[in-house]
Amino acid sequence: MVKWAIIFAIIGLVAGALGFSGVASAAMGIAQVLFFIAIAIAVVLFVLGMTIYRKVT
Repeated sequence: MVKWAIIFAIIGLVAGALGFSGVASAAMGIAQVLFFIAIAIAVVLFVLGMTIYRKVT
């Protein structure tokens, strides 16, 4: 998911440099949403991993 966020961020930067402000804004918005979803999933998995680790040991 972070891979897709990086791809959309690059698309947004290139589109912004070329003057396509609408496309750039949309691509950066998508990249931002994907990045925050990936961070949320990573935090949830980290917390679950720590709780399961404590139960196993």
